[in-house]
Amino acid sequence: MADDLDTTVRDHAPDRWLSSRFVDDLAARADLIALYALDHELTRIPSVAKDPLMGEIRMTWWIEGLEEIAAGKPPREHPVLKAVAASALPAEALAALAEARLGDLDGPKEGEALLKHVDATEGLIMALAARRLSPEAIANQVVSAARAYGLGKLDGQVALAALKDSAAELKTLPVAAFPAVAHATLAGRYARSKNPGALEKRARVLLAVLRGRI
Repeated sequence: MADDLDTTVRDHAPDRWLSSRFVDDLAARADLIALYALDHELTRIPSVAKDPLMGEIRMTWWIEGLEEIAAGKPPREHPVLKAVAASALPAEALAALAEARLGDLDGPKEGEALLKHVDATEGLIMALAARRLSPEAIANQVVSAARAYGLGKLDGQVALAALKDSAAELKTLPVAAFPAVAHATLAGRYARSKNPGALEKRARVLLAVLRGRI
């Protein structure tokens, strides 16, 4: 099951998967893969649901499944929920992520609404990943990195500004937590409408990890 989820993340969230390769703790790496696989399941709902109502039903299924895990109940029969239940990730926060992903069903967002949505989704994901890698990591250390990555392909100007702001925040991020944000180094390329290939992505993420900044 772990290998299947790893393959899913590699195929559908390659940037996150690439960053996760720099996590030496295999249990922590598996938890990040479970987190990223969950977000993949949530973000694909608008594209597979026939209409908004069906999308809401699907999203509610995930929310309820995560709430059941938070309440100490056995996970539903889905490999991602089983992986989440076996992880050290807080199911309550994951349920909040699923709640936030309901906003994807409403279509594109702009301005302040878009920024709030990115904070509630990409921001929460990076914060959870960072905290899983280091107990000393806090959400405020990854806010700008998450905004840069989340907005890279949506609002290049804001993404570049966030990328610049991330420098000060990441100075206080524990070294062990850096793989949670390393892929945000690609935000600058996306913001400039570039589509780096696999080799360039590997090189840029590796350089970010070695330098400790994105």
